[in-house]
Amino acid sequence: MSQTNPDAVIRTLSPVSAEAVQEARIRIAGTVVRTPLVRFNVNTGTNEVFLKLENLQPIGSFKLRGATNAMAIAGREALKDGVYTASAGNMAQGVAWCAREFGVKCRVVVPDNAPKAKTDAVERLGGEVIKLPFDDWWQTIVNHGRPGVPGLFVHPFADVHVMAGNGTIAAEIFDDVTDVDAILVPYGGGGLVCGIAAAASVLSPRTKVYAVEVEDAAPLTASLSAGVRTAITRRASFVDGIGSGGVSEEMWPLAQQLLAGTVVVSVAEVAAAVRLLAERANVVAEGAGAAAVAAALSGKVKEQRVVSIVSGGNIDLDKLALILQGGVPQ
Repeated sequence: MSQTNPDAVIRTLSPVSAEAVQEARIRIAGTVVRTPLVRFNVNTGTNEVFLKLENLQPIGSFKLRGATNAMAIAGREALKDGVYTASAGNMAQGVAWCAREFGVKCRVVVPDNAPKAKTDAVERLGGEVIKLPFDDWWQTIVNHGRPGVPGLFVHPFADVHVMAGNGTIAAEIFDDVTDVDAILVPYGGGGLVCGIAAAASVLSPRTKVYAVEVEDAAPLTASLSAGVRTAITRRASFVDGIGSGGVSEEMWPLAQQLLAGTVVVSVAEVAAAVRLLAERANVVAEGAGAAAVAAALSGKVKEQRVVSIVSGGNIDLDKLALILQGGVPQ
């Protein structure tokens, strides 16, 4: 039986509390890696840049944090019919990893352009992959589920428990370095940046949190500029983990309330950041994972001490090889 009722979708979310983040930190400690924060030794001319290496999570992405917290809170009775999510790949892996730990069935709804590296990883973890056209996949996210798919739906971003798990990243950052002026976070659905910003607003109110988007897939920037949620024409790129045609209804108020603004980078700048991370820091990042680094290197961020969230490292090897040779995947 599907535990989804689109008519009952809650359209407003409150920022996660500091207490919820600290409780999540304890709850996920046995599953999630406390990832390192390292200085990125490049000369930007203006910034001191640190990297929060979420690509080192067991699934290669921060998504394990939110998935673990949400499923642990739901409990085994709620998971008896299995679990599913809608994801381009990384949340799918997070939910699949946790489902394997819980011993329950996992299904994931992915867009038909989802990277093979990510869908293969889901299948290795025992998850069933359901491919849909991008618009149908996105509608599953909007509706908080899909008719006919059994189990508990774990939303990839618009869920307070998922955001609390994501907020543990901020708690770790402020444990490791003081006087952080800005945190740069890739913006996909908004659950990562809003979770981090909510935690930062309590733990370090002076720290600004910026969402990073890529050109031709920057609905938050367009919406903030217009003052209302604004649909855009999205152009697909190898930066597949972020970017959509619009801002989620639930996340829009939180983004307005919590974020200092956005930084937009080009696809070429992201590719250059992927290459530089490999050359200078021995870090493998996917497109979305390198977007915040591209923002730090762009000269558009004026704050001095900056943390870039390297959100994931799940990139197809052929794309990585092309980038390392100086190209930009189409």
